[in-house]
Amino acid sequence: MEKPAGSTDLKIRLNKYLSEAGVCSRREADRMIACGEVTVDGITAHTGMKISGRERIIAAGKPVIITGKREIVLAVNKPRGVVCTTDRRWDDKLLIDLIHEPYRVFSVGRLDKESEGLILMTNEGDLLNRIMKSENGHEKEYEVCVDQAVLPEHIRLMEKGIYLPELGRTTRPCRIIREGEREFRMILTQGLNRQIRRMFAAFGYQVIRLRRVRIMNIRLGDLPSGQYRELTHQELEELKKQLAGSSNNTEFRYRRTGRNAGEN
Repeated sequence: MEKPAGSTDLKIRLNKYLSEAGVCSRREADRMIACGEVTVDGITAHTGMKISGRERIIAAGKPVIITGKREIVLAVNKPRGVVCTTDRRWDDKLLIDLIHEPYRVFSVGRLDKESEGLILMTNEGDLLNRIMKSENGHEKEYEVCVDQAVLPEHIRLMEKGIYLPELGRTTRPCRIIREGEREFRMILTQGLNRQIRRMFAAFGYQVIRLRRVRIMNIRLGDLPSGQYRELTHQELEELKKQLAGSSNNTEFRYRRTGRNAGEN
């Protein structure tokens, strides 16, 4: 990471310093400071405090050390009932609360509140952009259970792509593998808002369980619900290899979403 402005003789606000160090967001830094969880050279910090960057800073019991930026990519098993937004006005069960590491990461895409399973989180903007750009057509795999038996002709129509009037979009062709009368495995290359739920609803079915198990080459495996892990070197290298031809010309903007918003 580049040294923040506070590492020179110029002063920098402590909340900004903590954010640039990858500890937390500025808002969370303000909360930590207000709660007395941050000290500067052994003295409890106060809101609005400015520092030079040469002080010894402790946040939540851990020293804050500015080092070179390390690329972080996490695989997280999002539980049902947790939302992907960073705005606590929508909910008090946030995905970011599952991550207990001294760096700031952002979710790559979303899963709606009632969905569960694999979601990636990273501090690397370029990687995030390449995965997020829907035109790249990266595969995502889901386990789906609905409320009643599904007719074969409905499966065929969904595989070909159907028009969703509420979104004004037609879904891309996808693969649907039947694993029971009400259970399916779906492989999409698209991430429209609540896409799978809307696709089944178009034929009168209600999704009662939705779990993402794969994003490109990254698999959820036996990772427990609510837990996370860093990608292995091999996983990360293969992910980058698959992304090599992807475009990231458009700037990623984190979508502030409500409690019911999400990808599927």
